[in-house]
Amino acid sequence: MTSALAAVPTVPWRDDARTIGLVGLVHATSHAFQLALPPLFPTFIDAFGLSYSQLGLLMTVFFVVSAVGQALAGFLVDRVGALPVLKAALGCFVLASLAVAGAQGYGGLLLAAVLLGLGNAPFHPIDFTILNQRVSAPRLGHAYSAHGISGNLGWAAAPVFLVGVTALVGDWQLAYLGAAAWGLLMLSLVWREGGVLAARPALQAASGPPADSGAGAAAAPPTARPSEHPLAFLKLPVLWLCFAFFFFATAALAAVQSFTGPALQRMYGLPLTASASVLTGFMLAGALGMVAGGFLTSRVRRLELTIAVAMSASAALLLAVATGAVGAGMAMLLIVAAGFGSGVAGPSRDMLIRRAAPPGATGRVYGTVYSGLDVGLAVAAPVFGWLLDQGRPEAIFVGAALAWLVALAAAARVGSRVSTAPPEPA
Repeated sequence: MTSALAAVPTVPWRDDARTIGLVGLVHATSHAFQLALPPLFPTFIDAFGLSYSQLGLLMTVFFVVSAVGQALAGFLVDRVGALPVLKAALGCFVLASLAVAGAQGYGGLLLAAVLLGLGNAPFHPIDFTILNQRVSAPRLGHAYSAHGISGNLGWAAAPVFLVGVTALVGDWQLAYLGAAAWGLLMLSLVWREGGVLAARPALQAASGPPADSGAGAAAAPPTARPSEHPLAFLKLPVLWLCFAFFFFATAALAAVQSFTGPALQRMYGLPLTASASVLTGFMLAGALGMVAGGFLTSRVRRLELTIAVAMSASAALLLAVATGAVGAGMAMLLIVAAGFGSGVAGPSRDMLIRRAAPPGATGRVYGTVYSGLDVGLAVAAPVFGWLLDQGRPEAIFVGAALAWLVALAAAARVGSRVSTAPPEPA
C-alpha cells in the first residue's frame, strides 16, 4: 500500500524546484544580512573609536528588534500575504546597507542595526508560508532541508564578501554599497512578473485554500479554529513548546558557534586557527545533516523520534568533549559529528511545527516560534561568555549538551500532541 506522502505529487518537479530555489535564495540573503556588521567590527573600532561593548550592543539591538518583529510579522504575513512583506524586508536591508556606508559615527551603525533587525524579522514567516502554500507535501521535507542549508551558506558568504571587498578596494563604505546593490537586485527579482528571471509568480500565494490548511486542520487541537480571535493560537501549549525548543536548541548552537575556539584552546591546547576549522567543519556537517534529514521527513512518521535520536547523539558527543579525556584530534572530530546530528534534526523540526500549526495561522505560528531563535541567541551569548570568563571552558560543551536535551524533550511533547493526526494529503 502506498502512503499519502509517497504518492506521486500533482505539482511538477520543475515548479516545486523553482519555488524552493527562490525561497532558498532570499533566505540566504537574510542570513547574510544578519552578519552585515560583525565582520567589520575591527574596522569600526578604528574608524569611529568604538569599544567592543558598544559594538556588542548593536547586536543586542538587532536581536531584540528581530525577535519582537518576527512575532508581529507573522500576523502581517497572514493578513496581507508573504510577497508584500518580503519586498519590505529586502527594502530594509538596502536602507541598512546605505546607513552603514554613510555612517559618521555610532548613531549610523545603531540605525543600521534597527533596520537590519526589521528586515530580518519576517523571513521565517515569509519563507515557510510560501513553502507550505506552493510546494507539494511529498517534497516539503526536501524544501525545509534546502531552506536550512541556504541559511548556512548565507552566513558563510557575508564575511567573505564584506571583508574581501574591503581588502580588495581598500574602502569599507564601498563594501556596504555593494551589499545595498545585492539587496536591490533581490528586490527587483521578486518584483518582476515576467521574463526568465521573474521570481514573483513562483513566490505568489497559490490560488484557492493554502496547502497548509489541511495539515494544520488535521493537527490542530479542537480549541483552535479559524473563526476565533487572531491571538487565540497563543493559548495553545504546543506553540510554547515549539518556542522552548527553538530557544534551547539555538542556545546550544550559540555556545558552539561563539565559544568553541577559546574552549578548545584552553582545554586541549589547540591553536585558534585549528579550532576555527572545527567550527567550519561543524557548519558543513550540519548542512550535510540537513540533506539527510530532508529524506527522513518523508520516511519517518514520528518526527520527534528523529529529533530525539539526532540531538541526543549530538549531546553525548559534546559531553565526551567536555570530559577533556578524548584527545585534541578526537575532540575536533566529535564536535564536527555533533554538527551533523544537529543538521539532521532541522527538517523534522520544521515539519513538526507545520503539523502543529492551526489552520490559517501559519505566519503567526512560525513568527512566534522562530522568535525563540533570536531570544536564544540574545540570552545564550552573555551566559556562556560569563562561564568562559570564570575559567570553565568545559561548561560550554556541557551547557550546549544540556540545552539540546531540553530542546528534544520539548520536541517530544510537541510530537505526542500531533502524532494522532492522520497522514497529510499529497
